[in-house]
Amino acid sequence: MNLWEGILLGVIQGLTEFLPVSSSGHLVLVQSFLKEFQQPGVLFDVMLHSGTLLAVLVFFRKEILDILISLIPVGWFRNAKRGHDTMQVRSGRKMALYIITGTVFTGVIGLSCEERIHHLFTSATTVSFMLLITGVLLFISDRFQGSRVEKEMTIVDSVVIGIVQGLSLIPGISRSGSTIAFGIFRGLDGQTAARFSFLLSIPAIVGALVLESRYIGMIPPGDITIYLTGMIVAAVTGFLTLRFLLFVIRKRKLSIFAYYCWILGISTLIIKTI
Repeated sequence: MNLWEGILLGVIQGLTEFLPVSSSGHLVLVQSFLKEFQQPGVLFDVMLHSGTLLAVLVFFRKEILDILISLIPVGWFRNAKRGHDTMQVRSGRKMALYIITGTVFTGVIGLSCEERIHHLFTSATTVSFMLLITGVLLFISDRFQGSRVEKEMTIVDSVVIGIVQGLSLIPGISRSGSTIAFGIFRGLDGQTAARFSFLLSIPAIVGALVLESRYIGMIPPGDITIYLTGMIVAAVTGFLTLRFLLFVIRKRKLSIFAYYCWILGISTLIIKTI
């Protein structure tokens, strides 16, 4: 892998991590056409995901800070005005509970299926079929109209979305697309589902990075710059893409990405069988 290929994959990751079209699926498909591409485990893919994680941390910095502050005992503040009021504290702690709950279910699925998931990252055919499934989820989600906002979320919502996030580790199943879609199926409005989806992605990506960190020593010294460059490119591209996606969700136009997933999945299947 050369520097330009690393930059290309970084741009693809930044664009497709937040758009509901499966970033891992796109990486697998593009990498399948790069004849000399190799990586220890899926470390390079995880590094790219770390770049988009930085984008999430910056974009949702206020929401993340509110949650962290809510976890601090109120008595620790010298001036009560510096803390959140009771309702804000409860809201922040409830969201933290939901994120932890969803993460537990994601983690159980990820850890129990780690080797199988690694194997799927080498199969462009599997990705193509999973993209077709992603398209179906997106298409159906536009036919639902959720109305529940963040304060109306329940623990069941976090469990369902956490399980879906775990299943989205399969390349071709869009993590953002599937979790947002199932949030909408549960009756959440699109923006609430999207916000929870991206907050829930933070511990999942961190966990994947920790698991794949065992491969860091296997990176050729000359490729370290490529890995870091890809991560930075993914971060910048991802940040710019986030605002666009939230606009699309407000307009309830996720089905446009369904057509894209179907076209890409079918086209890849045809190319790979020729």
